[in-house]
Amino acid sequence: MARMRKSGVLLHPTSLPGDGGIGSFGEQARRFVDFLHKAGQSLWQILPLGPTAYGNSPYSCYSAFAGNPLLISLETLVEEGDLAPEELRTDLTSERIDYVAVEEYKRGTLRRAATQFFATGSGRRKEDFWHFCDSTFWLHDFALFMALKTHFEGMSWNQWPDPILKREPEALSDWSDQLGSLIGEQKYQQWQFFLQWRKLKKYANAQGISIVGDLPIFVAFDSADVWANPHLFHLDEQGVPSVVAGVPPDYFSKTGQLWGNPLYNWDRMAADGFGWWVARLKNDLSLYDMVRIDHFRGFEAYWEVPHGAPTAEHGHWVKGPGDALFHAMRNAIGELPIIAEDLGVITSEVEALRDRFGFPGMKILQFAFGSGSDNPYLPHNHVRESVVYTGTHDNDTTAGWFSGLKAKEQKAVLTYLDRPANDIVWHMINAALASVANYAVIPMQDLLELPSSSRMNVPGVASGNWGWRCPGDVFSAKLATRLAAATELYGRFPERL
Repeated sequence: MARMRKSGVLLHPTSLPGDGGIGSFGEQARRFVDFLHKAGQSLWQILPLGPTAYGNSPYSCYSAFAGNPLLISLETLVEEGDLAPEELRTDLTSERIDYVAVEEYKRGTLRRAATQFFATGSGRRKEDFWHFCDSTFWLHDFALFMALKTHFEGMSWNQWPDPILKREPEALSDWSDQLGSLIGEQKYQQWQFFLQWRKLKKYANAQGISIVGDLPIFVAFDSADVWANPHLFHLDEQGVPSVVAGVPPDYFSKTGQLWGNPLYNWDRMAADGFGWWVARLKNDLSLYDMVRIDHFRGFEAYWEVPHGAPTAEHGHWVKGPGDALFHAMRNAIGELPIIAEDLGVITSEVEALRDRFGFPGMKILQFAFGSGSDNPYLPHNHVRESVVYTGTHDNDTTAGWFSGLKAKEQKAVLTYLDRPANDIVWHMINAALASVANYAVIPMQDLLELPSSSRMNVPGVASGNWGWRCPGDVFSAKLATRLAAATELYGRFPERL
């Protein structure tokens, strides 16, 4: 990974402005890339792009390989002839994502687009589609999985009839024939997703913008990944997990956090050279230039909780694959442009694993104050091999965070920064940009100085998350100029400009 000083912006594509009720890979995405370029930025960090399940969290998806069809630009499908202009809606709210309304609108419209494509699409486009199908190893399993979920009205795969639950060859063939049209629609959506995203990434790369993706360490139980590869997880014969993921009790939770994700059978994964993980990272690196791995500490040791336990209290630590996994990845892929999410209580063993492979860790300024001068998140304690953020998608906005501090805590922040309370958000942004860390990433909400109502996610809260969208016309020349000036001042301005 290149070690020149860089900076960028955290903004998930769902949060882009525009019509259709949700951000997409269309014109507004290109406008955002133009804004980054004018602002002297080199990085665009996003959240996972997978097809979200119940709760709309990009960290709980139906596949670790597939893309979220809700991000497809319908305007582009009009240009390609798969939709008529009058099929597009402009009446959906642009302030926050109404996922129920967006799902109904976009799923139905994409279904009609697929029907039109298969009926009238040109020979060249169909050739491209079939090439995508033939060259994408995970596609049929995913498309069949989603078609089966539609057929069984959303039922989890371990409640399906035994023959298809256990993937008996005759059942796979029969269901593939029976659900052929639904499978075709799913494959069309994935083709369009990857086609549009790769064009957008190419556009960003051409302007000197690298994409920083996000890879959750665990996958959802109700996913094509677990259904298609049950031997790689700790499951019984009926597909029920014997152990699940979580984190132990700590200062923030007396009972820990019970995530419920199935845990990997690392011995079986190691037996074939970690082939599934190598394939997963290769897929991600075809979509992104760098990848942040969420919950990196789980590769050194992870918290294992017996299935059915009411809380995470009764779990225990189990050693992860450690060096062996990353050696296998490096041997298969080469350089590993990975950012290690190493937040929380991290042991020296986790730090050593991160450092042996040269992965930068993360520094969050909102965690820096209130525990003394040796706090590792304070800027004077940063190291070059790291990425500094004012906050992440799981944090409050910086404006909301500061306003929620007690007067004594606010004074401590202002004393450290040696700045007045007015313009506090940009004082924090400047502190991040000034850090010795090689990379600095600022959430879009902080660039806009938005309050708590604009935060992306509140961990531990089941509903109301992931709905924030940028106000329209925020990618202004004035904001780009201000960010560019700060970026140049602190030595992060790219040579291309």
